[in-house]
Amino acid sequence: MNPTAKQRLVLEDLRRVSKSQATIPFRDFCESKHGQANECTCDKVHFVTIDMPCTDHSLGDCSYLNTCHRITEGCKYVHYEIDPRLKLNHNLEASIPPPPIAPLAPPQWLECDVRKMDLKRLGCDYRVIMCDPPWDIHMQLPYGTMTDDEMKQMPIGDLQQGDDGGFLFLWVTGRAMELARLCLHIWGYRRVDEIVWIKTNQLQRIIRTGRTGHWLNHGKEHCIIAVKGNPKNYNIGIDSDVLVAEVRETSRKPDEIYNLIERMCPGGKKLEIFGRKHNTRPGWLTLGNQLGGSFISDPELRERLYGTSGTR
Repeated sequence: MNPTAKQRLVLEDLRRVSKSQATIPFRDFCESKHGQANECTCDKVHFVTIDMPCTDHSLGDCSYLNTCHRITEGCKYVHYEIDPRLKLNHNLEASIPPPPIAPLAPPQWLECDVRKMDLKRLGCDYRVIMCDPPWDIHMQLPYGTMTDDEMKQMPIGDLQQGDDGGFLFLWVTGRAMELARLCLHIWGYRRVDEIVWIKTNQLQRIIRTGRTGHWLNHGKEHCIIAVKGNPKNYNIGIDSDVLVAEVRETSRKPDEIYNLIERMCPGGKKLEIFGRKHNTRPGWLTLGNQLGGSFISDPELRERLYGTSGTR
């Protein structure tokens, strides 16, 4: 399969960095037979199998690969890692200058129980809200969930008041898809589009045995895009409605969603509800009960939350 235009541009950037600054030439991933080192003699980057005492090669690859929770605890399927004999030292993050963009406010986060917090204290002029609720999808999950009634009663619409309103990006899966549409109606939003995240594993193959699903194994999740009021100054037709990205920790969403939102709705205040520490981003305020503390730098927001003393 030929690389896309975007993939070609990324490769050119990486090769440019390699030639000008890196001490080791840039190497592509080998695509023959999944790029396994023991099956190819080319000089590209390869994967090698992780052979544990319990590994049974006749069973084939584990669908979870590097996200499997049982690699060292009895999973009999085959797992991979990048060939440790390679010395890859491109330091790409420091080498590729970021594109010129308007400066964003530093990340802010507030550890709280979203169910009990008075969200009106946060203000009512958020341009974008992203929400990844702990829906009750009638499955055993490694975190607490909210009932359908609790979800319906959340005052999400209070955070985007005025004629301009704003955008809501709402993650849903399983039985929550119908409930989410009902919640949108109650909150005062109208659905305008939807993003589909196609989940891939370490070898960039589609997940076939997802951890959720009842009738079928789910290899995707949906993010409903909804609007309230009449938002202004947004861009349309830039991105696709499909994200193809690797699965990581449980419930963690692909980082690509943040760039998509920024291109679609540049600037302005952005709020993420039910986030964790890895979700904190410049220009965003993140709410959740797994943030390990709070950091609020906006003086007006600090006063609304803590009063003139600036503390709880």
